Amino acid sequence: MIVAYALAWWHNDRAMKTAKVTRLMALAKVVALAVVMLTIAGVRLVQSADPLTPLQVAYAGSMGSMMDGAIRPAVAQALEADLRGRAQGSTGLAKMIAAGSIRPDVFISVTPGPMRLVIAAGKAARAIPIARTEMVIAYSPKSQFAAEFAKSGGAGAKPWWQILQSPGLRFGRTDPNTDPSGLNIIFTMQLAAAYYHQPDLAEKIMGTQINPHQIFMEPQLMARLQAGQLDASSAYRTQPDSFGLPFVTLPGAINLGDAAMESAYKKATVTLNGRILHSEPLTFYAAAMKDAPQPELAVRFVTWLQGSAARAILAKYHYDDAGDARPLAP
Repeated sequence: MIVAYALAWWHNDRAMKTAKVTRLMALAKVVALAVVMLTIAGVRLVQSADPLTPLQVAYAGSMGSMMDGAIRPAVAQALEADLRGRAQGSTGLAKMIAAGSIRPDVFISVTPGPMRLVIAAGKAARAIPIARTEMVIAYSPKSQFAAEFAKSGGAGAKPWWQILQSPGLRFGRTDPNTDPSGLNIIFTMQLAAAYYHQPDLAEKIMGTQINPHQIFMEPQLMARLQAGQLDASSAYRTQPDSFGLPFVTLPGAINLGDAAMESAYKKATVTLNGRILHSEPLTFYAAAMKDAPQPELAVRFVTWLQGSAARAILAKYHYDDAGDARPLAP
């Protein structure tokens, strides 16, 4: 009796184990099949998805944070394009484009001058105004002069231009030969000299026109202010906020931000490399290049820059509307 019971239990246990193994084998086959199907589907999805088309854009160095932070993903979604930017001083970029050293799809400059150079070289047929800005004085919150800058607009406080003349103050700007910002701060200081009736204001603040102790590459200025390596620097209104830096606004008569004051701004002149240059309102222009590697995409991007989606991004980064600025043509 006991033997029979043992044999029955053994056969039953063996059957259960066999059934369990069978179920596990069946489950393994189902899992393996699912993995294969998902892999095939994934491969097909990757194969069917079109890669983003590269879009080469050369733009004013001051636009870097906006182009990388908001414009690039927006363009990827709206135009299925991979925006590959080259940020540098507009004048330097214009010279390289005109010489054929670089070949972007689109060029975005600040002030008409660099864009006119590109158009005159036959590289673009037309440039569209997309935004404008103004000159400000950015300063470091780590600076010993920060409290004075913060109060400079108040009644009875020391004005910004007097603070910039303080002994030991470290002021930064860019090279006027390669960057419009470096040229525009000279214009601003000239206009300020007349506005505040201080004939030697520009010389007291900047020294010589090309002062190696003050001149830095544009991307370095804001970083040096953040680190406290500079006390103050010239900047466009669009720049300091992106770096969390405070700034002093300037009167419309000297900040180059009002297109209606173009004739008044032109009273400021700078002689650079034997050429007499006049100041211009700080308008940003965009143009599709005639020899663009992606000509159709270039035109679509310039058109997109004029639309509501781009306008919202520009406003978020403190770019003003282009206003009455007119397109540039030969």
